[in-house]
Order: sequence, then structure tokens, then C-alpha cells
Amino acid sequence: MTPQQILKQYWGHDTFRTLQESIINDILEGNDVLAILPTGGGKSICFQVPTMMKDGCCLVVTPLIALMEDQVQQLQKKDIAAAAITAGMSNLETELILRDCIDGSLKFLYVSPERLETKMFLNATSEMPISFIAVDEAHCVSQWGYDFRPAYLNIAKIRTHFRNVPIIALTASATEEVKNDIIEKLKMLKGRTFMSSFSRPNLAYVAEKSTDKTNRLIEVLKKVKGTAIVYCKSRKRTNEISDLIKNHGIESNFYHAGLDRDTRKLRQQEWINGTTKVIVCTNAFGMGIDKGDVRLVIHADMPDCLENYYQEAGRAGRDGQKSYALLLYNNQDIEELKKLPDIRFPTITTIRKVYQSLANYFQIPNSFGGEQYYDFDIDDFMQKFNLKANEVIYSLQALKNERIISYQEQVYKPSFAQFTSSRTDIEEFEKSNPNGELVIKALLRTYSGIIDMPVRINEKQIAKVIKRDLTFVLNQLHLLFKSGIIKYTPKKETPQILYLQNRIKTDELNLNYDIYLKRKKQFQERINKLINFATLENCRAGYIGNYFGDKELKSCEVCDNCLKSKKEVLTLSEFGNIHEKIIASMKGNNTTIDELNGKLGISKDQLMLVLEEMKKEQLIGIRLDGSLFLN
Repeated sequence: MTPQQILKQYWGHDTFRTLQESIINDILEGNDVLAILPTGGGKSICFQVPTMMKDGCCLVVTPLIALMEDQVQQLQKKDIAAAAITAGMSNLETELILRDCIDGSLKFLYVSPERLETKMFLNATSEMPISFIAVDEAHCVSQWGYDFRPAYLNIAKIRTHFRNVPIIALTASATEEVKNDIIEKLKMLKGRTFMSSFSRPNLAYVAEKSTDKTNRLIEVLKKVKGTAIVYCKSRKRTNEISDLIKNHGIESNFYHAGLDRDTRKLRQQEWINGTTKVIVCTNAFGMGIDKGDVRLVIHADMPDCLENYYQEAGRAGRDGQKSYALLLYNNQDIEELKKLPDIRFPTITTIRKVYQSLANYFQIPNSFGGEQYYDFDIDDFMQKFNLKANEVIYSLQALKNERIISYQEQVYKPSFAQFTSSRTDIEEFEKSNPNGELVIKALLRTYSGIIDMPVRINEKQIAKVIKRDLTFVLNQLHLLFKSGIIKYTPKKETPQILYLQNRIKTDELNLNYDIYLKRKKQFQERINKLINFATLENCRAGYIGNYFGDKELKSCEVCDNCLKSKKEVLTLSEFGNIHEKIIASMKGNNTTIDELNGKLGISKDQLMLVLEEMKKEQLIGIRLDGSLFLN
């Protein structure tokens, strides 16, 4: 079958989007490909279509669990065999998925970059029939990028196990330096780079300096119809702003990484379905979400780089309809941004202090702790060692970048259960515990194999089956566990720290300081670029395109600065002539803007500019029916 036939059969599209077909043809020829396509630009099609044309399985590397789960579900709905290995799985579940891949039962296997270095995965590689390797969020491989993740360096190592297997690296944004670093780090020795235009003609970028951002935000939300996203810099702010929006009669909810997994899923789904009009969130929201009808993205706080801004703003208008991206800022925002480099890049003294405190917190002696996971309560840690949030968070990031530790802020481990007692013991327990009997029967009927091995269970599902509340189910499961009837491991969403190497003496802890300082300097430059974007007077879309190397991008004609420049083309003489014509045309008559526009034969932008000035001077008025009159 041809790529077009595959596209039509599985995705229902007659034609490819820009560059998709060229990328697919290139990777089918066995070449490596770096594809830089905008948010919502159809990156997944570029590796999914060629995979369906060849034998074997596509190994997809992505850091986003939400994206993994979403894409696996979408592929399965198309009757395409796909699976994801996530942190919450048991060894048995992981082993079964790897076996399916080895047996040729899977077309797509989604994994995190951290998974690539586990013994179980590496042991399976020699038998895995991999056709392509797809690397999503490929900018994460570059230490010069805005979101460097050291685990991405494992991808180059895994290529030695899959010789002659093409790799396709995908990202929404990358500067020239980051592009070159991706190619080098992923050992893309042969291949091409494809970069789509950064032009979004339906998306109007607007940046406003505002002394009252909250009221301006409400005003815009009331004016622009349709679904919206509001980005904030802190979890606390998401809650506060969402409540404020609700108080103005707009259906809203908030979202951040501190919410439990079920709550995040529910709020995300309510927003996707349209039950919630506005989602107020941190940058934890949005990755992998495909919702075309977002009319408005507002940044209530300034992000820290153009890469983040472009990706977040780009979630508006994916359906091609007119949409807006509004950045609100004030002087305080800019001053806080300028201070960020010293906060994000703490001194070696601070990093050593946090490293020593970690060892004390986990009670790890020198030369021990390597390859061990530790549950990490960051609030408890800060309180016990009198540390500030920023110095802990960014010291951990520095240690992570140096491959000393791995810090996973959110590790989701689902609930597991297995019966461990005999049938006779179970029956005896049921006689004296009718409430426990309800849960036992629900477990046996709902989860096959639970007698023989640990299986993943869902407490909410059990509650629905037996028509009781969740608290009742949890209490009974704990009772069954204490009574020796089942082995039960409740779900856990606890941050974890993995020591990648044994603990060393604190005064021997060193960083690659040249690279560390270079990354700090580049971070400062990215902040400066974002401030320039907010305050510039030229085309905003052109500025973004130029930053990412799109030299072909012309003025967008729809951003606030382009519209402003259109209005300012009138000379004083032209303004006076139009002013006189309006007065002459309206004497003794009521009229509408469209009627005036037709009579005078001038552009509507020019007419509106003069009318706005006449309104300010109270020379004209507007009736409820929209007609104009002279005062």
C-alpha cells in the first residue's frame, strides 16, 4: 500500500499536510530525519504511516505519559496493535508487553527515555524487530535547549542495538544550535532536516502591558467566544484565577501537577468535552492534547522563554479558525524574569548543601545508595533542613543534569492485588464478614488471573460494581490485606529520587562548570529574547519565526503590531480629508459603518481609525441598533 492509502484507511484523510509526505518518503528510504513541525502540525503521522507500511515495530520514545496513553488509545481504536510501558507497571506486565513486541504482535511500543537503560529492556533488545525509532520532544536531548533531559542521551546508546534502523526526531521548536546538537547526540549521520514554516495566519499574537492583568483577563474571556487556556506561573495562582473567572459567570477549573492523577484526567476531559470553557493551568497542561477549537490562549504570567511561549500559544486555533494568543505583563514581571538566571543556576555551595541534606534525609552513608529509589516529600525535606523551595528544586535539576541523581516529580504506581489464601480460608472469612464478601466477589468477577498473580485493580471501578462509596472499598481492601486474604498494594503518586551512582563525599561533588555557566548564559539570552518579544513594535509572528530560523516568514498582518501599523499609514492630510467626508455624508442622516464604507470608498481600517478618534472627541455617537449619528 502507498502512504496515501495508509493515511486514508487508518486516519481517514485524503491528503497529507505540508512536509508530511516528504518526511515519510525520506524515512522509508532508510534515512534519518529531523522534523521540526509546529504544535498540532501532525508530527505523529510522520512515523505512524511508514510503520504501517513495513514489517516490525516502531519504538517511540517520549517523556510524556499522557501522550503515550492518548496515542496508544487512538491507535487501538483504529485496530492497530500498540502498547506503552510506564512507571506504574509491574515487572510481569512489562515483560508481557516486551514479549508481544518480540513476537511481532505490536506495531508501536511507547517508552520513556529512562526505560531504555533498564536491564529488562536491554535484555530484550536483541530479539525486538524494530523498524523505526521515533523520538518525540527531541529538543530534550540538547543540553543547549530549554528543556534538557539527560535520560535522552540513552537514545544514542540504544541505536547500537538496532543497527541500520532509521531514526526520526520530532520537535515543535529548535534553534540552529539545538538542531545541530540533536543531530550530533542522536548520531544522525545520514539524513535531512525538515522545518515547516512558523506562519500561523489564523493566530493573532497580542502582548499587552497591563497594570490590572486580572480585569483585563476577564474582559478578554468575556469578549472571545469559545474554549480557552490560561497559563500561570504557580499552582496557587491557577486556583485563585480559576475562582475569579467562575465568580464572573464563566465555567472554569484549574490544573497542575500537584493534583492527583484521577483529578487531572477528569478536569482535562471536561475541558476537552467543552463542559469546562476555561482551564487555568501551569505548563504541566497541554502536552499531547489534541483539541482543535481553542479560540484563546492567555498567559497571565510571562513564561521564561520563547520556546515555551510558542508551544503553549500554539495550542490555539489548530482547526485553522481565527484565534488569539494574549501575553499580559507588567514591569514587575520583567524584573522578576531578569532575576531568574541566578535562581535557576544556584552556586556550587548551594548544590552541595542540598546534596548533603538529601543524604542525611535518606540516611545514606558514603559509597552507598547507587541505583536505589527513595520516596521524596519535598515539603517535609525543606522544613527539616530549613531550605528554600527554589534552591532545592534547581539544585536537584543541576544534580539531575550531571547524572548524579534522577528526580521524578510525579511517579504514578497503580493499585495491585492478588489472593494469597486458599478457597477454604476465603469462604470462612466471607461467613463472618459480609461486607468483605462483597469486595471479594467483585475482585474475582472483575479481574481474571487475580488468584494466580498480582493484577492492576481500580478501587473506583469496584465501588461502582458493588454500588458502595470509595471509602467503603478502601477500608475492606485493607481489612482483607490485614486478614491475610489478599496481598494489596495501594496506588501511589509520590515523587521519587533515584541515586544513579553511590553517594560521594560532599566536598568531592563537582559539576562541569564550563557547561553549567554556558547554560546559564544561554538561559539569560532566552529571557532577553522573550522580553524583546513582549515589548517590540514589529510583527510578533515574524520575530518568532526569525528566532527559530524561519527566514521566509513575512509580516503576519494579524498580530497587534501589524494591525497597529496598518492604522498608522494615514497622514495628517488624509485623516483630515476622511474626517470631512464623514461629516458631509452624515449631515442630517443616520448611517451604519458599512454604509459609510461603501459611500466613501476607503479601507475599513482607515475609516475605523477616524471614527474612533471622532467618538473620543464626542463628535459622533452610536445608537443601540449600531447606527451612527452626529452630535
